Amino acid sequence: MYDFLLFVHVLSAFFLGATVVVYSAFALGATPSARATFLAERLFDVGGLGTLVFGVWLALYVDGYEVWDAWVLIALALWFVGFGLQRQAYEAMNYEAGAAVLAPDLAALARFNALRAVVIVVLLLDMVFKPWA
Repeated sequence: MYDFLLFVHVLSAFFLGATVVVYSAFALGATPSARATFLAERLFDVGGLGTLVFGVWLALYVDGYEVWDAWVLIALALWFVGFGLQRQAYEAMNYEAGAAVLAPDLAALARFNALRAVVIVVLLLDMVFKPWA
């Protein structure tokens, strides 16, 4: 069971990373299309939910880890910050469901995407080094 939970948790994290890559392409000047934006958003939805659910499940499942461990609480806080930054980046796209991107605010998109990328790197460092574990 542990191997499955870890696999799905890490796979979900890759989905989040793919969202950052797609939005980075937009921020660097790639023409955003409705299809690419929709795909990035679905990757974020699945990745965000997967990392949260399977991450908490792992913390409950593994002996020696608890949800209230400092590194788990830090990860949860960073996850919520990253989620908020994703929403801000999405709003900067000025995207309407089923339509093309209207007029992206590239400065805001670049700013929120860069902040989110930093948050995700810090989150990964938290997961790898587990401070105060």
